[in-house]
Amino acid sequence: MLRYTLMRLGIFAGCLVVVWGLVYAGAFPRGFGDSNLLWVLLLSLVLSAPISFVVLRKERDRASVQVSQRVDRMKANIEANRSQEDEAVDEAAPAQPQGQAQTSS
Repeated sequence: MLRYTLMRLGIFAGCLVVVWGLVYAGAFPRGFGDSNLLWVLLLSLVLSAPISFVVLRKERDRASVQVSQRVDRMKANIEANRSQEDEAVDEAAPAQPQGQAQTSS
């Protein structure tokens, strides 16, 4: 998962450098007033998203398998803890005679 995140940030950083260079070279328009940094960041984000979607497909699949395995393991641990709690409650409950379970009015 960390590998996928770092690769995604690397693609974003590469797009940021390229867009920054193209904006200052005049190929892309500059932002209005002080919004140039925001313009460059948003344009880099828009460009890096489809690139990382295509380029990192295999890595994203590996990360999703790891996440689903982790979720399955957590569910199994929760179920094991729940069954242990049920057994502990059953053992701690005093045994009641069956005939005296209900009182007559």
